This record gives sequence, structure tokens and C-alpha cells, in this order.
Amino acid sequence: MTKHIFITGGVVSSLGKGLTTASIGLLLEKKGLSIRVQKLDPYINVDPGTMSPFQHGEVYVLDDGSETDLDLGHYERFTNAKLSRNCNYTTGKIYSSVIRKERQGAYLGKTVQMIPHITDEIKAAIRSVVSPDVDVVLTELGGTVGDIEGLPFLEAFRQFRLDMGPENVLYIHLTLLPHLKASQEMKTKPTQQSVGKLREIGIQPDILICRTERSMTQEMREKISLFCNVEPEAVIEEKDVDHTIYEVPIVLKDQGLDRLIEKKLGLSHKENGLEDWQEIVEFIKHPHDEVTVAVVGKYIHLHDAYKSIYESLAHAGITNRTDVKILKIDSEAITAGTADKALAKADAILVPGGFGERGISGKIESVRIARQRGIPYFGICLGLHMAVIEFARNVLGLKKANSTEVDPATPDPVICLLDEQKDITDKGGTMRLGAYPCRLEPGRALDAYGAAEISERHRHRYEFNNSYRDILKDAGLVPTGIYEKDDLVEILEIADHPWFVAVQFHPEFKSKPTSVHPLFRDFVKATLINRTKGKPAGARV
Repeated sequence: MTKHIFITGGVVSSLGKGLTTASIGLLLEKKGLSIRVQKLDPYINVDPGTMSPFQHGEVYVLDDGSETDLDLGHYERFTNAKLSRNCNYTTGKIYSSVIRKERQGAYLGKTVQMIPHITDEIKAAIRSVVSPDVDVVLTELGGTVGDIEGLPFLEAFRQFRLDMGPENVLYIHLTLLPHLKASQEMKTKPTQQSVGKLREIGIQPDILICRTERSMTQEMREKISLFCNVEPEAVIEEKDVDHTIYEVPIVLKDQGLDRLIEKKLGLSHKENGLEDWQEIVEFIKHPHDEVTVAVVGKYIHLHDAYKSIYESLAHAGITNRTDVKILKIDSEAITAGTADKALAKADAILVPGGFGERGISGKIESVRIARQRGIPYFGICLGLHMAVIEFARNVLGLKKANSTEVDPATPDPVICLLDEQKDITDKGGTMRLGAYPCRLEPGRALDAYGAAEISERHRHRYEFNNSYRDILKDAGLVPTGIYEKDDLVEILEIADHPWFVAVQFHPEFKSKPTSVHPLFRDFVKATLINRTKGKPAGARV
């Protein structure tokens, strides 16, 4: 029978439940177990697709086109678990399903209630990722214990142990041990209160993972054990790591968490080490070189808005044995007069995805600097749009060239709305989403992938306008990747440039520390080479 692990959090948000869940998944996979990982979010949005990055961080897209929580990015980067739309449920998705069934007569004659109908739907969502080949399902609940919107999920978790039997269900609770500067003490009371809240609901944690800046004493461990009714060996310390999040699985393994889970769930599988992850951490701690990549975006003050971008750059650094320093630049602060100074320290420039007109002019200026000065450039989604607009304006002389997203009346709509999008009115889940194939022509992208057929994930409404394909190609902005079914341009390159590649898709969603995405790898590699050559100017100005 498939085993289930439920991961909850208490005291404060942003404790790192997603990273902890992903790390546990990795440890279980190293034992030869097949896992699935899912995130349950208590907000009423059906998915995060319509939420601002300031509210939610990045929207992580899966192959099947589902727009999901950014924690699923951690799951994919740390594990080999197969993720699908069943791996992210929200209150909105649960309630929508129940209301749809009620309208169809599924509950005919009954009063639809929180218990059992909503909790049954939550349990069905958890079971949706179970199959005969899955040994363990890890289910993470967003938010903190005590949040009113999380109560139905916790009630479903409580019921799940009754349904499946205590030997098949494990509760792990992540909590905080704050250090008070004034008294120079770490306090266990918030952990006690958080566990108390869980026990009021009817859930007794089997394992406590305590986030802390400083090491626990044995006395503290025993105190937490006594007041929270958890064995001392099940009180796990998760101290802040010094260099990289990829240390977390190593820290948890050193604490014996994998063996403890194995014991409590009656699992018996092979013991594999974390030598590959330890090697990754060593590369990060002791790089051979250093480059600075400017990431120019409008959500730059919120780290999670470009989480997968930053992680993919780190992966490229691991492969190239170099420390990739991120220079975060607010695109709204860049003008024609300030671009030189703002980008003076950049060895390379990356413009990530986004929506709307705010900060557009700064991104276009950043592309101009990269193109004219021979600075390696990587444009992703909106970054491709910016590259096309800049080239059209400054090379072709189409001074009013623009995207119809920014200027619907532009005389030269080099970027325009997809035909299939023109009659769409709903905003949620209606973009071009998920994995699409792409055929590569000779160029930097083909060199990177080493294969003529690839598949990448998308999330956008606007595309390159094929009416301008020939004149842009003749001037030097060359399409090297095409989605053949609809003849859509997926990749654009400038050949006589140290490295200038813009893509319509989101390669950051398919990069791992153990398997870097080839475009990020070659982008950083080209940056290293270009820097040693003294940043030669590109031929096209």
C-alpha cells in the first residue's frame, strides 16, 4: 500500500516547507523509493495563474500546462517525481469541483457540507496521485496551522490516518525556534503553541523539524519532546545553511531524518548516499571563477518572482565551476541616459518573462546595450519580445515598432496576439501553456541542445509576428527554432555576436542542479569566454 507523509508548518510563513518537502523526497528516492509530491494551497483562486508575483512569486508551469505554486519547482529540481495538474490543488479548485458535482446532481437530496463533502474532495485530490508504482506520496499544506482557510485540509489529513491506518500515514510538522537578541535565548514556546493547535484539530505530529539560526541544545530537544509529545530522536534540527539551499538534504540526512521516516512507515530499502549532492555543494563553495549576470525585470525586489531563473543560473555556475553573481536591476530605473551606468558591472544580461507595459523601455535599453557592445544576452519569453522590438527600432529603423500588448495602435506590430487568443475573454488558464515541440536550425541553440527536436514549456499570449520574419532575418536576427504545427518562431539569434539568444519558452522550468538546462549552461560558458576576451563589440550597431 502507498504510504503518505503530510507536511505542515507553524508559527510563521516562509519557513521553507517546500524546500524541506523536496529534500525529504530526494532522501526517499535515494533509498530506491518511487514518490509523488503535491502541494495543497488554501487560497480560493483556482490556481496562481492570475495572481501578481508580488502576491505569490513566480507561477511554475508543468508539461501538461497547469499553472502551479513555485514549490513545485523545488520538487522538480530536487527529485525525479512525475508532476501533473494533480500535484497542486487549491481551495478554489476543490470548491469548484464540489459545486460542479452539486449542479450535476451528484449529491441529490443531500445538504452539501464541509464535512464530509469538502473533506472527501480533498482526500480524493490526495489519492489522485496514487498508483501501484508509487511507494510514498508527500503532501505539503501551504500556510500555517491556525489559518482559518487551512482547517478543511487539516481535517482531511486527520481523517486520512483513520482511512488508511496509522502504519501508512506520517505527520511531519515544520516549526520555528526563534532566537531573541535581547535575552540571547532560543525559545521553544512558539513550537509548543503550534503543536498545540495541531493537537486541538486531532493531529499529533510524528516528527518535528525545527528551523533555527543556531544549534539546539540537548536540553531544548528534550523539552520540546516532553511538551509536544514527540520522541527526542524525532525532534529534527534544520539549521540555516551557509551557502546554498542544496545543502538542506545533506543537513536532514545527517540528522537521521531518512532513517526515522523509514522506521516509522515500515519501509525497508537500499541505502544510497548523497555524494552527487555533496559534490554540488563543494563546487558552489569553491568556484574556480566568477561572472556577474544582470537580470533586468520589474519584479526584481521580490526574489521569488524569478526563482527558477536564479536557480538555473546557479546550476549553470555549478557546471561551469563558476560563481554566478546576480545583479538585480529594476527595469523601471533604466533609461537611455542611465543604462550604461546601470549595466557597467554586468558580464551578461538576461531579460526574463513578464506581462504589461511597466518597465518595458528599460528592458529595451538593456537589449540595446547587450547587442551593441557584444555582451552575452539571454531573452526569455518577454525577453524575446524586447529583443525583436529593439532590433526593429534600432537596426531596421522602424522607430514605432512595438508589441500590441503595449501599444495596440503601433504601425509595426512586430509582436502581436496569437490568433487563437483573440476571442478569449477569461484570464485564468487560457494562455499558451505547457510543453510544445520545437525544431532547431543551425545556431547557438542547436549547439547547446545537441538535438534538432526539443520540447519546452510555455506561458504567454503574444508571439513574434511572422510578417516581419524575412526582413529581420535579412538584417541579422535569425529564427533558429520553429514550432512547425503553427509556424511559430520559438528562438531568435544574432550570429555575429558573442552569444545572443532569445526564446519564447521558459527553459528555467527544466533545469536541475544535477542536470543544468543547456541554454543556461552555454549562456554562462559564453559569458566566461567573452569576459576573458575583453567584451569585444558586436558587429551590428
